[in-house]
Amino acid sequence: MKATPRAINSYIFFKLPSCYFTGVRVKSIDDFSCITSVRHRWINQNPFKSMFWAVQGMAAELATGALVMAHISQSGAKISMLVATNNATFDKKATGRITFSCEDGQLIKDTIAKAIQSKQGESCWMKAIGKDSHGNTVSEFNFQWTLKLKP
Repeated sequence: MKATPRAINSYIFFKLPSCYFTGVRVKSIDDFSCITSVRHRWINQNPFKSMFWAVQGMAAELATGALVMAHISQSGAKISMLVATNNATFDKKATGRITFSCEDGQLIKDTIAKAIQSKQGESCWMKAIGKDSHGNTVSEFNFQWTLKLKP
């Protein structure tokens, strides 16, 4: 699969429907970065009238995971991917449109190359920062992606 916003959004419709129906979408992706977006709506809100933290987590994970999938596809190797650990910080109530950006494309490309060369499992931490329409950071997610060559 070529890593385009349209292809990834189609993929999440069929493979991750909860992500799709809460409004999470890939807006742009290239070799170095991925941007996802989600708008605060009734379906993804918490009782405090802001976006549920798990919806923010889906958008953040997609920003990092789409880069992982794209670089695995480019490598031509059969590699499994899994989030081993994650953490998050929340700075502000998430209302309106929240945009998550991850700029760790080179990091994951290097980690994949290392996994292919060593034939061992490798991991790296990737960060996605969520900002509101005013440019204020609302949350920051970190994901430890583990990669391993399939036998």
